[in-house]
Amino acid sequence: MIVEVVGALIRDAEGRLLVVRKTGAQRFMLPGGKRESGEDDLAALARELREELGVALVSAEPLGRFEAAAANEPGATVRSSAYLAEVTGEIRMAAELEAVLWIDPATPRDAPLAPLLELRILPALNALP
Repeated sequence: MIVEVVGALIRDAEGRLLVVRKTGAQRFMLPGGKRESGEDDLAALARELREELGVALVSAEPLGRFEAAAANEPGATVRSSAYLAEVTGEIRMAAELEAVLWIDPATPRDAPLAPLLELRILPALNALP
């Protein structure tokens, strides 16, 4: 089974990346989620960011499409369209989130990360000029 999602790479002024952990999950991942019927990537991303973090999407630039084993659905593969995103508003936990964390994407982390983020998306982000 393939789970299609969109994800936002949101960075702060120090270059740290925002990651989230959903209620009951063990690993951190990008904010975002599944598209609803009729949504394109940007509409889904804007909705998910509003629901999960209470922020508005200002702009989004594609980083790429990535695939790895799903962190929360055993036996499934997750395929993500990941976007470098700029948001406005104060970030707050909402919806199904249990934790938010700012990480340095270039250094080892203490927080457990989803395979998609750790093995596919962070290497692509760190390869940017």
